[in-house]
Amino acid sequence: MLPPGHVGVAYLLYSLYAHGRFRRAPGSGPALAVLVGSQFADLIDKPLWVLNVFPTGRDLAHSLFFAASLIVVVYAIGFARGWTETATAFVIAHLSHVAADIPLRALLGYPFGTEFLFWPVLPHFTFGFSERWFEPPALVETVVTPLTDSTTFLAFEGVLFALVIVLWYADGCPGLEYLRRGSEADSQQVVN
Repeated sequence: MLPPGHVGVAYLLYSLYAHGRFRRAPGSGPALAVLVGSQFADLIDKPLWVLNVFPTGRDLAHSLFFAASLIVVVYAIGFARGWTETATAFVIAHLSHVAADIPLRALLGYPFGTEFLFWPVLPHFTFGFSERWFEPPALVETVVTPLTDSTTFLAFEGVLFALVIVLWYADGCPGLEYLRRGSEADSQQVVN
């Protein structure tokens, strides 16, 4: 999934959580935590892949073992600072990123490409591309199979991101006020 798709999935999930749990739109801090959390795994793994530290761009930070440790650290900081809602937003975003990177073929019974979830216990390329573990229900196969085409999935991702922009706008554009305050502070420094 591309970065906008990760942001879209993460914001959709957190917005649903905020509306369900707090009966309101996400706040600015949590919205910004969603933005960072939705990209966090790639911000760690992609540079390590480019530097040839790991064989793929889904290694350390995409692992569920890393996620478990990260959740403990994020909530420890969140509780200590009184930012539990922001910590929750970050955690939801990070976990949504990891889940969204699972190849859709896994829903069709093909585990190839899911090894990153259990890295380093399960090394990459453990499963063969054609190895199938189960036969999915016909409904799952009907819905998922078209999305395994990269062009169709890219279009789906674009539509999802556009819909999430509408949701973000309907939520009052949380996080935007931080940018406004930052630009106002910058312009005041220029005037002084």
